[in-house]
Amino acid sequence: MLSLSQTTGYAILALSCLDGCGDRWVLAKQISDCTAIPLPYLSKVLCALGDSGLIEAKRGYRGGFRLARPADQISLLDVTEAVEGESWLPRCLLGLNECTDCCDCPTHKFWSKKRKEIEQELHRQTLRSVAEFERGRGTHLNGCGCSDETRDRPGRSTGI
Repeated sequence: MLSLSQTTGYAILALSCLDGCGDRWVLAKQISDCTAIPLPYLSKVLCALGDSGLIEAKRGYRGGFRLARPADQISLLDVTEAVEGESWLPRCLLGLNECTDCCDCPTHKFWSKKRKEIEQELHRQTLRSVAEFERGRGTHLNGCGCSDETRDRPGRSTGI
């Protein structure tokens, strides 16, 4: 069965966590605690999301990460392409290099149609819809640790 990669799933969870924090800067450690994504892995994901312009990063005191635009303006296709690259869906379902529109394999017409449908659905679904779904399930995304009280606690690390 075709599914998005674990890295893309982690990116969606991390961004969903940030959606619950508004414009506040959130530390990578707080996102890790919120999502249970291992911090070293999360750091790589956040780097890719920052490079793509989906999040903003600020180093130093009171720094962290936040969404670059509202979650209802970020599609799951945006996230997927940020993590996996623009050509993340294979051109051929069977993985044949020779498969083209001119010289097509037995699944070419089927896969061309399904590929467009998948891309359209990921473009239609927003980060906000995933975040609301997760919060509705009672997932730990409710408490991402981005409150002012938590962020200003003495002895806590600040910065990325």
